[in-house]
Amino acid sequence: MAANRTRKKRKPAIDELLEVMARLRGPEGCPWDREQDHKSIRFHAVEEVYELIDAIETEDDHEMLEECGDLLLQVVFHCQLAKERKAFDFEKAARTITDKLIRRHPHVFGDSNAKDVDAVWAQWEKIKREEKQGTQHERPSVLDGIPRHLPSLQRTEKLMKKARKNGLAEKPLAKPAKQRYTKATLSRELFALAEYAQRKGWQPEALLRAEANRQEKVLRKKEAKANR
Repeated sequence: MAANRTRKKRKPAIDELLEVMARLRGPEGCPWDREQDHKSIRFHAVEEVYELIDAIETEDDHEMLEECGDLLLQVVFHCQLAKERKAFDFEKAARTITDKLIRRHPHVFGDSNAKDVDAVWAQWEKIKREEKQGTQHERPSVLDGIPRHLPSLQRTEKLMKKARKNGLAEKPLAKPAKQRYTKATLSRELFALAEYAQRKGWQPEALLRAEANRQEKVLRKKEAKANR
């Protein structure tokens, strides 16, 4: 009992993590950590996200716990780097996302009556546009805001989802090889196309990215014409 009473009580986990990160970056810290900057570690977060996805898909809670921690470390690392530049810190990052969640969920924290997913999505997009209006981050196009470094298939999916939701793509932009696909036949077709490209010495990722960029230009022209 005496040992339990004298045992040092640990700080809240996030406080301890922030202190550990600051020490790693400090004068007596780790040589590797001290060498890093935002750009040198920018793709580490991507790798951690994919490892978290693997853990989720295998329903491995132990791995999921570890990967959530690894992903959190990337956020803390960037916040420490930003703090050293006197740009922002973890407290400000956490406060910013908390305020954003409250602001963009008026159906939970306010008096909006949005009840279904489509209404909530439209409300979110409207609030986001209003927040950025008149700022350097303004998004005049409904197609803005899709990360450039997304994998091309995911980027294409997001592009077309936005286009359809905003009436820019009522009809298919490209004719499929078959009139009807099942999930199984489409998955095999996608694999076959990727394999064919590889055999020809082409990069399917680059090919789809180029086509998505071309189609995006077409959609943006259509949007601009409709807004005249």
